[in-house]
Amino acid sequence: MREMSVTEQRYKAVLAVIADGRTVSEVASDWGVCRQTMHRWLARYEGDGLEGLTNRSCRPAHCPHQTPPAVEAMVLEMRRAHPYWGARRIAYELARKGVEPAASESAVYRCLVRAAVIDPITRRRRRESWKRWERGAPMELWQLDVVHGFLLADGTSAKALTGIDDHSRFCVSARLMARERTQAVCDSFSSAMRAYGVPVQVLTDNGKVFTGRFAQPPVEVLFDRICRENGIDHILTQPRSPTTTGKIERFHRSLRIEFNTRQVFRNLKTAQEALDEWVTYYNTQRPHQSLGDLTPESRFRVDQVGRRPQHPERSGEQWVSRTVASNGVVCVGHQHVSVGKHYGGNACDVLVTDGLLQFWVGNELLKTVARTSVGEIRKKHADRTRSRR
Repeated sequence: MREMSVTEQRYKAVLAVIADGRTVSEVASDWGVCRQTMHRWLARYEGDGLEGLTNRSCRPAHCPHQTPPAVEAMVLEMRRAHPYWGARRIAYELARKGVEPAASESAVYRCLVRAAVIDPITRRRRRESWKRWERGAPMELWQLDVVHGFLLADGTSAKALTGIDDHSRFCVSARLMARERTQAVCDSFSSAMRAYGVPVQVLTDNGKVFTGRFAQPPVEVLFDRICRENGIDHILTQPRSPTTTGKIERFHRSLRIEFNTRQVFRNLKTAQEALDEWVTYYNTQRPHQSLGDLTPESRFRVDQVGRRPQHPERSGEQWVSRTVASNGVVCVGHQHVSVGKHYGGNACDVLVTDGLLQFWVGNELLKTVARTSVGEIRKKHADRTRSRR
């Protein structure tokens, strides 16, 4: 017995209604379909005959959310010209160019996956406890480091002292040097301070050009002396802890990819001119994802060159930096708070609000306490004295 095709089966069901006079409900029940499907078969047979009963594609004739081909072509062209741009950056550039209809980040991502430009990956969601740590105002902290790998035509390679402002990611230093020498590093640091002012703190690794605290015996190197003479608090990273200077390391990654440190420069002067041009673009034009696609310059404000700013109040909030005492106590104003003896000697950042104090060491929130006035502290001290009597 020959097996009937799908079209023949539907045709037989339609004839049961048209020729035999059976009800739609009865035929639908016999063929195991719903009444709506049976009505659809009848309508298609009436309109197109036997051809109307064949399988049809469920794909809609028009999708208003589909990215137009012209926009997809622009996406792929941007990716070809800038291989390090991701979906977020391309969507931002399309919006800045005023391309209509506007393509979302997810639409750009799907376009890149369809073109096999990138491989689809599972998105890793951040933990709810994740917190982007940054100083509350510009010039509070500079991160400094030395980066290698600028190739020159004579077969040598240059190095650069790089520095960024922790709050704004503004590049304050990118000075090339033939060799990593203490004098060259300190000259670059002094040049940055003459251009932008004196920061409250600087954070560096434990390289010999930055500190002599770990020498035997300990000595004060030129960089430490410059910090001392300018009243700068010089913070050192823990050994083998590169994430402490994560912002400057991330800047190095952008520098190597976007500036392309693999290219060979004719001489040191040519390399410095090209690097200065890229730094200007980085500070003034390049959107920064961690800043909400703002440019570093938009968050970097210096009121007066050479003037060291204090911690400014922002909507009743103020960040202050303290060092945890050996007994685990941190003093803020007239208030003494214990955060734990094992934090003794660590740098502690305190967020001071109208009613609370938050104590942070690195990315860890240690304690939140109510802020008390001088009068309240004196009253508690007086009450405690009377109770002892």
